[in-house]
Amino acid sequence: MIETARLVLRRPVAADLAPLHAMWSDPRVMADLGPLKTREQSAATIARHEGYRQSHGLGFWTVALREDGTVIGFCGLKPGAENTPIAGEVEVGWMLAAAHWRQGFAREAAEASLAWGWANSAAPRIVAITAAQNAASRALMERLGMVRLGGFDHPNFAVDDPLRETVSYAIDRA
Repeated sequence: MIETARLVLRRPVAADLAPLHAMWSDPRVMADLGPLKTREQSAATIARHEGYRQSHGLGFWTVALREDGTVIGFCGLKPGAENTPIAGEVEVGWMLAAAHWRQGFAREAAEASLAWGWANSAAPRIVAITAAQNAASRALMERLGMVRLGGFDHPNFAVDDPLRETVSYAIDRA
């Protein structure tokens, strides 16, 4: 578990499925991330991150408000996606429910995830990717001190999908 001034990042529990699924099935949240998820796909996403914990010692955490435990997002570290330029690297990522945007929570969770990554891995750098059209995530990557590496066509999106055009960023170990 990681605690920040306003947040708790912890392993997901069964009760987290409903609020995380609400986030993953919200068109506003998923506009720059990919298709809306069914409840089963949401459960599979949580399970996949638990699998990363077993195989790589990484995985996203449930992000909850420290004051009352409200689940507001999903953030953490995972193995870089296969068949992309970041394969084999440590990737940081985040997503928050729309009601919690523009309050600094994504940055707080991402900074905590990066600090955990430096303390718990030997990675020489940590990377992040997003759709080129995702201006908010690109701006956060830059506020985190990440530097743009370049772009690529993400193989998980169809050729005509605007989310296929992907950009990558990295921050080196201090």
